[in-house]
Amino acid sequence: MQSRVGSFGSLEDGKEPYTRSTNQSSRPLPLRLLQFLLLFLGVSIVFSFLSLYTSRFLGIQNIVSVVQPRIQPCVQEPSSLENWIRPPSNLFHTMNDSELFWRASFVPKIKEYPFKRTPKIAFMFLTRGPLPMAPLWEKFLKGNEKLYSIYIHSLPSYQPDFPTSSAFYGKQIPSQVAEWGRMSMCDGERRLLANALLDISNEWFVLLSEACIPLQNFSIVYRYISRSRYSFIGAFDEPGPYGRGRYNENMSPEVNLTEWRKGSQWFEISRKLAVYIVQDSIYYPKFEQFCRPACYVDEHYFPTMLSIQSPHLLANRSLTWVDWSRGGAHPATFGKADINQNFFKKIFEGKPCIYNNQPTSLCFLFARKFAPSALEHLLEHSSEYLGF
Repeated sequence: MQSRVGSFGSLEDGKEPYTRSTNQSSRPLPLRLLQFLLLFLGVSIVFSFLSLYTSRFLGIQNIVSVVQPRIQPCVQEPSSLENWIRPPSNLFHTMNDSELFWRASFVPKIKEYPFKRTPKIAFMFLTRGPLPMAPLWEKFLKGNEKLYSIYIHSLPSYQPDFPTSSAFYGKQIPSQVAEWGRMSMCDGERRLLANALLDISNEWFVLLSEACIPLQNFSIVYRYISRSRYSFIGAFDEPGPYGRGRYNENMSPEVNLTEWRKGSQWFEISRKLAVYIVQDSIYYPKFEQFCRPACYVDEHYFPTMLSIQSPHLLANRSLTWVDWSRGGAHPATFGKADINQNFFKKIFEGKPCIYNNQPTSLCFLFARKFAPSALEHLLEHSSEYLGF
């Protein structure tokens, strides 16, 4: 018995330490685990509430930010229209000619404008560099800032130095080299027209050079141009070597000999005709390829094209007076010694012309060519000679 008891006891003695050690080490483990789980659960609940609140808040903000642009145009329609019709604040841009002409050729199909539009005259200066007559033009333009725009096409290397107070400050457009008598000259003119067309308020477009001056005050010029039913560009059927003699038969069938025209480079045209010139892809290739010196394309391209497309819109004369009496390839240039009362009397009392199908003695609004030496005398006597 003792041995059995002893053996049982020894067996029990062997189990007792094992059982006690198990109970002593495992009892605290579930408690710690439970505490950890409870703590984790609590943190998770708090985090879940925070996440739910945050997601709901951000979700509302996202909805508002998405919905707001959809509602905004309806609420702020005048602002949207204003952005569309506002002229470019900076005339410099990165568009190439193809992009510029495409953008400028946009035409509203509804004739009436849904806003108050004040039509403006775009004065476009095609020049190699400086504008020596700028002070005279500024005197002419003063007080009429809402009725005109200015654009300058010069050599790309030229950097103008107009003061910020000048009407010509910041008016230079992205330009390229324009060679006299070649298509690059017409490219420059088309570039001027296209940039001016970006301003929806520009209705009339006047091409000028650095040697041009105004002959009348601004009110007369604006009234004369705005009330005319025609655009002022010459388009003559001139026989002889300097007219039809420059025609190339390769231009047909787009341009026939009987449609060949010649006219002055310096024009005034309406917005409608400006768009025709900018969007042209029919006549341009023919003139570029087959009208080269001694065919001077700037004298033939626009007059011929417009006389084919819209002959009923042309006055068939220019508003810019020039003197060809001295002969040669270029008109006469006038300096200080030429400027007097009789000089301008000769211009103003010349042959009558037709204005809106009626005869008139007021035929010219601009004149060229004037040397820089004439500026001081013109400024001093502008009220006497020119009316401003």
